[in-house]
Amino acid sequence: MTKARTATQLVFLVCGLGMASWAPMVPFAKDRLGLDDATLGLLLLLLGAGAMVMMPTSGWLVSRLGSRVVIAGAALLMALTLPLLMVLTSPAAMAVTLFLFGAGVGAIDVAMNAHGVQVQNLYGRPIMSSLHGLFSVGGLFGSLGLGFLVRMGLNPLYAISSIAALMVLIVLTQYNQLFPANTERQVMARFAEDTGQSTAEKTRFGWLKGSVLFLGMMCFAVFLSEGAILDWSAIYLRDTKGVDPTLAGTGYAAFSVAMAIMRLVGDKLVARLSGKAVVVGGSLLGAAGLAMAVLVPGTYGALAGFVLLGLGVANIVPIFFSAAGRLPGVAPTVSIPAITTIGYTGLLTGPALLGFIAQQFSLSVALGFVSVLLILVALSYQLKGQTN
Repeated sequence: MTKARTATQLVFLVCGLGMASWAPMVPFAKDRLGLDDATLGLLLLLLGAGAMVMMPTSGWLVSRLGSRVVIAGAALLMALTLPLLMVLTSPAAMAVTLFLFGAGVGAIDVAMNAHGVQVQNLYGRPIMSSLHGLFSVGGLFGSLGLGFLVRMGLNPLYAISSIAALMVLIVLTQYNQLFPANTERQVMARFAEDTGQSTAEKTRFGWLKGSVLFLGMMCFAVFLSEGAILDWSAIYLRDTKGVDPTLAGTGYAAFSVAMAIMRLVGDKLVARLSGKAVVVGGSLLGAAGLAMAVLVPGTYGALAGFVLLGLGVANIVPIFFSAAGRLPGVAPTVSIPAITTIGYTGLLTGPALLGFIAQQFSLSVALGFVSVLLILVALSYQLKGQTN
């Protein structure tokens, strides 16, 4: 059991590493392709489209092949496309590659969360925050690692290729420690029996249940705040705050450090407080952080705001995934892909919306819009959210 948890944590780290490695590449891609904010936002939409197309399919694949097969295939796809994102000069080729990269992100996210829920079920206590904590650790290394390697004189293509190779190595060495498909089915069947329903009964019309849609919409807003930092923080620091491009990834790094620290202690926090308290309080803290990043002059104010955002939203998504894994009448292989798909609409396509807002008004206004969304999450969950 301990080996399965460790392997799952490392898979979360790989996902964070791969996604965050894209963040410091965004300004370079924008300049290399000669794009304005609106066009860049439209291009980023292809990354989200790839993820959204793959997420529902991933739930079906996980139920038939098992999580670890999907995890391995998705990690390989991410690793193969990352180096291309560093060198492509054609917007069309970039769009296709971003779509494939997004497909890998979507597949591994569904599979690793589905696997994590089953490990948590066998543990009998919260572990999802610690799993997502390793995702944030991966985000830290991804956002800082690429810039560090380039500043040390390594060719950017070799730097990103080294990160991609590391991702593949980690997944291959941990593959046998992940649950095989039959073990996952046994765990799901066991917990389906606890509610007196068969797995087949739990699967029907799961996407249409109000509880699934509610969690999905809450995920949408929280993931959008993460996507805003992933795709726009580097540009915001460079263009609005005047930060050197090689250091522009420090915004996402500060955000990731805060998230990693809070998530690594998040399981104890959730056990001590109610899930509702963590969600409501965290959403309000995140909204305050984004407001600080926009309103306080200077680089340090923006970085401090990103830290508060990371601290605030760190444990919200793990709570949502844990809740999705035990919704009455819905199997995890249905509920998790459902809220992941809806939520990642915010993470992966929301930044495109922010790009259009930035083009019409400013990037500061776009970030302020996200702050308002987090306030709405707090109010909605206070009124309707579960207490677990």
